Amino acid sequence: MPDKKFFENLSGAGKAIGVLTSGGDAQGMNAAVRAVVRMGIYVEAKVYFIYEGYQGLVDGGDNIAEVSWESVSSILQVGGTVIGSARCKAFRTREGRLKAACNLVKRGITNLCVIGGDGSLTGANLFREEWSGLLDELAQKGEIDDEAVKKYAYLNIVGMVGSIDNDFCGTDMTIGTDSALHRIIEVVDAIMTTAQSHQRTFVLEVMGRHCGYLALVSALACGADWVFIPEYPPEQGWEDQLCTRLSENRARKKRLNIIIVAEGAIDCHNKPITSEQIKELVVQRLGYDTRVTILGHVQRGGTPSAFDRILASRMGVEAVLALLEATPKTPACVVSLSGNQAVRLPLMECVQMTQEVQKVMDGRRFLEAVQLRGRSFENNLNTYKLLSSKKSSGELPKTNFNVAVLNVGAPAAGMNAAVRSAVRIGITEGHNMFAVTDGFEGFAKGQIKEISWGDVGGWTGQGGSILGTKRTLPGKLLNMIAEKIRANNINALLIIGGFEAYLGLLELSAARETYEEFCIPMVMVPATVSNNVPGSDFSIGADTALNTITDTCDRIKLSASGTKRRVFIIETMGGYCGYLANMGALASGADAAYIFEEKFDIRELQANVEHLTQKMKTSIQRGLVLRNENSSENYTTDFIYQLYSEEGKGVFDCRKNVLGHMQQGGAPSPFDRNFGTKIAAKAILWLSKKLVESYQREEGKIFTNSEDTVCLLGMRRRNLVFQPVGQLKDETDFEHRIPKEQWWLKLRPLMKILAKYKTSYDVSDSGQLEHVRRPKLTEA
Repeated sequence: MPDKKFFENLSGAGKAIGVLTSGGDAQGMNAAVRAVVRMGIYVEAKVYFIYEGYQGLVDGGDNIAEVSWESVSSILQVGGTVIGSARCKAFRTREGRLKAACNLVKRGITNLCVIGGDGSLTGANLFREEWSGLLDELAQKGEIDDEAVKKYAYLNIVGMVGSIDNDFCGTDMTIGTDSALHRIIEVVDAIMTTAQSHQRTFVLEVMGRHCGYLALVSALACGADWVFIPEYPPEQGWEDQLCTRLSENRARKKRLNIIIVAEGAIDCHNKPITSEQIKELVVQRLGYDTRVTILGHVQRGGTPSAFDRILASRMGVEAVLALLEATPKTPACVVSLSGNQAVRLPLMECVQMTQEVQKVMDGRRFLEAVQLRGRSFENNLNTYKLLSSKKSSGELPKTNFNVAVLNVGAPAAGMNAAVRSAVRIGITEGHNMFAVTDGFEGFAKGQIKEISWGDVGGWTGQGGSILGTKRTLPGKLLNMIAEKIRANNINALLIIGGFEAYLGLLELSAARETYEEFCIPMVMVPATVSNNVPGSDFSIGADTALNTITDTCDRIKLSASGTKRRVFIIETMGGYCGYLANMGALASGADAAYIFEEKFDIRELQANVEHLTQKMKTSIQRGLVLRNENSSENYTTDFIYQLYSEEGKGVFDCRKNVLGHMQQGGAPSPFDRNFGTKIAAKAILWLSKKLVESYQREEGKIFTNSEDTVCLLGMRRRNLVFQPVGQLKDETDFEHRIPKEQWWLKLRPLMKILAKYKTSYDVSDSGQLEHVRRPKLTEA
């Protein structure tokens, strides 16, 4: 086992870090700036703001200013960038870069953290390559001495990609993309209600420059009728196909049509397709009442989502780490996200691949462009293609397999998106799809009916569970459920739900010995706000709940800032799982989060009170403390509230807030819609494969009792994986209904450091520079 690496053992003493934002702004940039500043100061480095991007670097003076811990207070929830961003012509010239180098050397800054798009990062890399030449030139001119040339001989650069377009190769999500999707989905949901009232067609134009990510994912997340993206132009004669699809959908009693257009949309001859052009086509051919809405800069505005805040905070830490570990031989790198893993990649490899996409598209090699965009983009496109249009019954394969779908446990936002996806993919695969209402209880009562393509229209954006869900486990109902499986000839089962769904699946698996009816392929997809299902880093619904908590904390912080010297204690859901409390604290900039997984005692509570007392002496006179509902039997929310009130007398007063069931409600976030849609689609494709494998031709029935046909499909680090539920038993703490090991606990010290606590932070996972994985290009 290699030696462990701890953040607190790295020293930034004597180092100076400059942080700048450049290019187009994106929500979450401030969270990244905050993390860089606080992590830098934590390791005793000096940190400087460089205002107005590269322009500030060239102009120098007050544009480059040393900052303190408090300088970045209250910026976490602010959209855009508080240090400003500007397009800079001067930096593109050598004279401009010469001035910039002089300004940095005078302040002893040799570490730059650049938050921007590919243009900004390319500029930073060029600056680094020229650095020693620029210093020699400055020394010849007498602007710096030879000592400075030696002392500041190397410039280290680390980039973070801040762009709503998500057009940067090598990273799954760029800072700002998730927030932009939130803005788009808010608008689409609002437009859908008015469109339905008047039976209108809406053409929505979204941003993204030459990248169709925003258009594609928002089309997936709202169930659009058609999407136009640059990487996948429509075939010749698309006008007829579009009109046919719209009129077919209207014939199915659908009262509205939504068409999403990326601003860079093109046809297969690389000619632009505009929203006005589409509107005219629909009006002329079909005579539908059609409106165009161009979303514009709304997508760049507003407060960052919880996902973007956590992503940017994680990347900010990784950036400081990379700068501290950089040597003259280390290439400039980009910190990025792959699956759920923070990684470092050589900056220029990413930039070259990003630019290659454009070249490939210019050459009309569109299949290649999709593959170069990365696995996540390709998966989204494939899922969209499967879901968007219903094939005629003549085109569909016919398997005669019956697949049942049910929801189990508490409702979670995104369940309906998963059911819709499962039903439509199942029908496309040629199966007969059955919906079970009210979980295992409904199953036992025979509440099972066939469900069609049109029945699940418009489900993606609905919160809760339309099928109805119950916490009842199947154990005592096995006989009745087996009978209903036999009566309806159910050949496979998809369960969408939380910990109860997992327990239920274990019980069904064990019942195979007694009941042959359960010897069919079964799979579960995790859906619970608590995110406590073993075998998966994420579950459907947790992101929506996290955003609800974050939004509420933002409001409460404003209230506390207004009254001054006030501390709020907020109780979150989650059962014994501290995911919501911990990640909510990270996303809202809380001072502490009490969770079951990390035992705490009266001494720690006392230390937190002391910490808040010290904080009240600074310019930040408010506090925020989150507590998971089951974090401690005796240190209840009331107890902590009373303790804080008593101990803080004369220094601060206290208020408490129990968030309750609002965390389970609301419209699903874009992440939950997309995750639910993709994971359910993958589950159904797996069931199709297992049905074929377990079909006993002689007896004409499905039979399988191997453990690999009862699986949980979960997100593990970078991949979606099927895991036999029997094998997950060892990973489960059944008493407390949580996995024994949880990835997010590694982020706990990060929350504490950002709240100004001294703590130990294991960063052994970080530090290996990886290479950009080029996809194996397949021929069309």
